[in-house]
Amino acid sequence: MGVRRSTVVAAVALALGSVSLTTLARAQTANDLIARKAGAQSDKSRLLVEGREIVYNRDKNTVAASGDVELNYGGRTLQADRVTLDRTNGRVHATGNVRMIEANGTVTTGDRFELTDDFRTGFIDSLRSVQETRDAQGPVVTRFSAPRGERVDGQTTTFQNGTYTACEPCRDNPERPPLWQVKAARVIHNNEERRIYYENATIEVAGVPIGFWPYFWTPDPSVKRESGFLAPRYIHTKALGYGAAIPYFWAISPDKDLTLYPTFHSRQGFLMQAEYRQRFHTGGLNIRAAGIAQQDEDAFLPGPYGAGDRRWRGSIETTGRFNINENWHYGWDVALLSDKWFLQNYKIRSESFAATNYVLPESTSQAFLRGQGDRSFFDMRAMYFQGLSFADWQKQLPGITPVIDYDKRVNGPDPIGGEVRFQFNFANINRAATQFSSTSIANRAYPYAPPGFQSVLPTAYGTGLYGTAIPYESCAVFQRGACIVNGLAGNFARVSAEASWRRRFIDDAGQTWTPFAYLRADGFFNNFDGDGYQNYAVTNFIRTQGNDFVGRVMPAVGLEYRYPFVADAGRYGVHTVQPIGQIIARPNETGYRRIANEDAHSLVYDDSNLFDWDKFSGYDRAEGGVRANVGIQYNVATPSGWTGSALFGQSYQVAGHNSFGAADLLNTGAGSGLDSRASDFVGRVQVNPSENFSLITRGRFGKDDFSVNGFEAQAVANFKPFFPIAASLTYARYEAQPQQGYLYRREGLRPAVAWDITPNWSIGGSVLFDLDRYLELRDTYATALGGLAAIDKRTERWTVAQTNIGLTYRDECTTLSVNYLTSPRLAATGMRDTDRTVLVRLELRTLGQSNVSQSISTTTADGIATR
Repeated sequence: MGVRRSTVVAAVALALGSVSLTTLARAQTANDLIARKAGAQSDKSRLLVEGREIVYNRDKNTVAASGDVELNYGGRTLQADRVTLDRTNGRVHATGNVRMIEANGTVTTGDRFELTDDFRTGFIDSLRSVQETRDAQGPVVTRFSAPRGERVDGQTTTFQNGTYTACEPCRDNPERPPLWQVKAARVIHNNEERRIYYENATIEVAGVPIGFWPYFWTPDPSVKRESGFLAPRYIHTKALGYGAAIPYFWAISPDKDLTLYPTFHSRQGFLMQAEYRQRFHTGGLNIRAAGIAQQDEDAFLPGPYGAGDRRWRGSIETTGRFNINENWHYGWDVALLSDKWFLQNYKIRSESFAATNYVLPESTSQAFLRGQGDRSFFDMRAMYFQGLSFADWQKQLPGITPVIDYDKRVNGPDPIGGEVRFQFNFANINRAATQFSSTSIANRAYPYAPPGFQSVLPTAYGTGLYGTAIPYESCAVFQRGACIVNGLAGNFARVSAEASWRRRFIDDAGQTWTPFAYLRADGFFNNFDGDGYQNYAVTNFIRTQGNDFVGRVMPAVGLEYRYPFVADAGRYGVHTVQPIGQIIARPNETGYRRIANEDAHSLVYDDSNLFDWDKFSGYDRAEGGVRANVGIQYNVATPSGWTGSALFGQSYQVAGHNSFGAADLLNTGAGSGLDSRASDFVGRVQVNPSENFSLITRGRFGKDDFSVNGFEAQAVANFKPFFPIAASLTYARYEAQPQQGYLYRREGLRPAVAWDITPNWSIGGSVLFDLDRYLELRDTYATALGGLAAIDKRTERWTVAQTNIGLTYRDECTTLSVNYLTSPRLAATGMRDTDRTVLVRLELRTLGQSNVSQSISTTTADGIATR
C-alpha cells in the first residue's frame, strides 16, 4: 500500500454494534499486512482507521471502511459513512456526510471528498468550511461554501463559485441568504499566507448585490495585524467639499506599524495623514502627522478669525507611555498645530483635544513622570494649553513648567500613633498677557467688538500697536468691583509643604474623637509683567510690580467628634443617626492680595467638603481663622436591600478673619456660601430602593431664607431584566455669582436612555438642555442686533446644547450604527451656535468597516467663511 511515512492500523469498535467473524478476520489480516509493509515508521505519522466494517481487497490493493468511519492522520480527522483507501495511487475517497476537522479546529464538510492519503490535496463536492477564531470583539465563526472545491498541499483551498460570510444561517430557514455574504467566481483561502482572495466578487446584503469588485483580498480572520488597505471613509462639509479617504495599514514588524490616510477633498485638494506606532519592552509611542496645501483659502475666514490667510496647514502629535519599573512610569502627549482651527476644520482625530464648558475646545500638551507606592505618590509634569476657538488668545493661556506633587503617609510614632502625612507641591506658571473678565454686562468689552459692544481700551491696541486685534472678552473699566483678574502676566512660582497628623479614638460609650493638626508653609516668587497688551491695568489691582516674594505659614489644630446612635427595627432595617462636629483653630490668612491665584479658581461648597480642613481647591489660597463645621448624618439599610443616607450641615467662622470673605484678584470666595460668618446650609439625600434604582440630590440653601443657591439631582433606573431599558435624568442649577464673572444663573437638564428594542436592535442617547442661555442672549445680542427674528428664537428658555442619539443594529457578523450629534460651538460672528453632524458606521465583521460623516449645519462654524 502506497502510504507515505505511515502505518495503517484498523480498529473495529465492538461497542458500536455486532460485526461478523469474517469481517473481523479481514480487518485483522489488513492490519497485519499493512503493519508489516510499513515497518518501524514513527507512530506520530500513522494513519488510524476506525469503522464498523473494514475490508482489504488484495486484487485492487484497496482498503474499504464503512459505518461511522473515522480516519486520523497528522492532527487531521476525516469522518464519513464510507471511505476507500486506494493504495496504488495513494488516494482517499470519502462519501456520505463527509466531515474533516483540522488541527486548528476548522471544520470542512461535503458530499464527496477525493484526497491524497495525507488529506493535504484533493477535490471536494458541495464544500462547506467553518472556521472559529477570535478578534477584538471575541469569538467569530466564518463560513465558506461552494459546489466544488480544490485543496492543495493542505495550505490552499479554492472555492469555485464560492461564498464567504461571518453570519450564522437562519435557524428557521437555512436556505435564506445570510445578512451579508461575498460571492465570487473563485474564493481562494491561503492558510500559509493567511489571506483570502476574491475574484469577480459581489457583496450581497440580504441577498441583494450592493457592490462589485473584480479582485480584492482580505486577511484571514485569525490575523490580528496585516498590511493592506482599510475600509474607506467619506466626509462632506461646506469648507472642504466632498472627501474620501482610503487608508493603508503597513505592519512593518511585530512591534511597529504605519497607517497612511490620504484624503482628497473636492474643494481643498489633497490632505495627507499618517500615524506611526511602536511597542517596546517597557511601553510604546505613536506619532501622528497631517498636512495640506489648501486650494481654496477663501473657504475660511482671514486671521485672526480663521486660517484663510494660510496655504500650508498641518499638525504633528506624539504620545508615549513607558514603565521604568513596577512603581514608576513616564510619558508625554504633545501637539503642535499650524493654527487653532486645523483639527476642527479638517475633522482630524486628536488625543490632545478636549472641550470645556461645552463650547470652548482646547489642546493640551504635557510630559510627566509619575510614581506610585503603597502609601505614597509622586507626579511631575509640564503642561502647555492651546486654545482652539477664535475667542481664545494664546498669550493669555498659561504655560506650566513644571508642577510637582508629592504625598506620603506613614504611621505616627509612639506614643502619639495615628497617621502622619507629608505633602509637597511646586508650580511654576508663566503668561504673556493678563486676562480680565467683567462682573457686569455694561463693563464687557472686546478688542474686536460686534455691533452694540464697546471696544477695549486703549484704542491703539485695536489698531495694531501691540498686534492684531483678538476677539476675547475684557473690561471697559479696569477697577476692583467691576473687573476681576483671571490670570496675571509674568512668571510665578510657588513652593508649598505641609505635615499633618490625625488619630481616631473610640471610647467606651461609642463616641468617636479624632484630633488632628497640621503645619503648612508656602513661598511665592512673583515676577509681574506690566508691559504690553493690557498688562498696565494690573496696577489697579496689585500695587507691587516686578519681582516680589510672599511667605506664609499656617499652623492648625482641630478636633472632630462623631456619636452614632444605632437602632435595629427588624424588618424595617437598621437606622443610624450620627451628629458630627468639627472645630479648627489657626491664625488669619495673609498675603492673598499679592499672589496670583492660579489653582484655587474653583470653589464649590457642598456636602462633600463640609468637613474638609481647608475648603479651597488648590494651594494658592489657605483657609485661616477659627472655623466650626457641624452636621447630622443619617443612614438606613433594610433586609430587603433598600438603603438610604442623608447629610445636613452648616459651617461657622467662629473667630478671626474669614478667608472666603476676603477679596483676592478673582473674588474666589464671593457668593460661595462661605463668605459670611454663618455659611449657607448644605445637604444631601440618597435613596436606593434596589440595586437597579437610585436617587441622589444635593443642594446649598440660603442661611436666612433657605433660598436655593445650588441644587443637583440625578435619578438612575435600570429596568433589566424585566424590561430592556435603562434611563437617567440629571438636573443642576447654580445661582449667579457676578463677582466671579458668572453674570447669570447656570441651569441644565440632561435626560439619557438606552433601550434594547430586540436582541439585535437598540436605541439610545442623551440631550442636554441649556436652561439659562436665553438670559444672556436676551440682555445682549437681542438688543445689539436689533431684535431680529433669529435672535427671538435664541431667547427660548429650552435650548438644546448637546445631543447624541443613536440607532444600532448588532449581531454576530454585522454592526450598523446611525448617530445624530449636536454640539455647541462659537460661530464666526462670536455668537454661540450648534454643530449638527450625522455619523453612519457599517462594519462587516472580518471584512472591514466604513464610516460616513456628514455635517448638516446651516450656519457658519468657527473659522469658516459664509460664502
